Amino acid sequence: MKRHLISAADLTRDDALLILDTAEELSRIADRPIKKLPTLRGRTVVNLFFEDSTRTRISFEAAAKRLSADVINFSAKGSSVSKGESLKDTALTLEAMGADGVVIRHNASGAPHRLAGWVRGSVVNAGDGTHEHPTQALLDAYTMRRRLGDLDGRRVTIVGDILHSRVARSNVLLLNTLGAEVTLVAPPTLFPVSVDTWPCEVAYDFDAVLPKSDVVMMLRVQQERMTAAYFPTVREYSRRYGLDARRLAALQDHAIVMHPGPMNRGVEIAAEVADSPRSTIVEQVANGVTVRMAVLYLLLGGSEPAIGGDVTPAGVSPNGDARRRSGDASRREDA
Repeated sequence: MKRHLISAADLTRDDALLILDTAEELSRIADRPIKKLPTLRGRTVVNLFFEDSTRTRISFEAAAKRLSADVINFSAKGSSVSKGESLKDTALTLEAMGADGVVIRHNASGAPHRLAGWVRGSVVNAGDGTHEHPTQALLDAYTMRRRLGDLDGRRVTIVGDILHSRVARSNVLLLNTLGAEVTLVAPPTLFPVSVDTWPCEVAYDFDAVLPKSDVVMMLRVQQERMTAAYFPTVREYSRRYGLDARRLAALQDHAIVMHPGPMNRGVEIAAEVADSPRSTIVEQVANGVTVRMAVLYLLLGGSEPAIGGDVTPAGVSPNGDARRRSGDASRREDA
């Protein structure tokens, strides 16, 4: 029976809350002198990255190592992939090596789903093309919850290159599941055709939605994925859709500013905003390790590895007792 995290849409509300609650438990490890648990000792996690990455790859590596898993980092550059080896043949190689979990980032949308049909281990989508990036959405939700509390009824505004953003799609799906109201803001040219089917609102006037927002998430313009001119100039884009000090002042006092990174300072976000107390950008990076620990723990730990079921990390509670959390989430099968 195969269990994976391919899409934010795979997660029920109970699934998502289970991951966030488990991450909260695991965050207590950060205060310990030794920041490791023996939970995944003897398990092997392969980081299979076909696209360049800094934060996500290192975050997954740190998460697996803190759970005492053996980690193999695989990069397409310098591997047999550069010689023409197919994803399926790479998957069969991983299968022969006995990988318990595979974290994959690929430039083709749907690659993690295909991989899940070829390996017995759990597959975690670390970003596939312009499709999804579910663990980024989870760490974003975790960060929001830590700053703002319950997400029910919270208004989240996501601004920028929605067309090429897997982060936007996963956030819309997950935040809707958690009860938040999401509004996407971008030039008309930077919305996907399918946006009408997403569970969110669409707006073109950034200034109009700012005062009502609890969270403003800025997205990078992904020029490396663009094959045409989507707006007149970078300066014009920044003027209409950039978050500067003037727009920051229009936010409610409790509102926070987020960015999944990497940032283009001075384009979608001003340096003074990125470095302000309202910004959670550094927190998001730190929270990414904790949330990915929770995902790996729930998928690979225990006798029945699944997101859902009876799970709470043993040894994480302050008194050292092994406690268990009851989750009603349905277990996921994807193959």
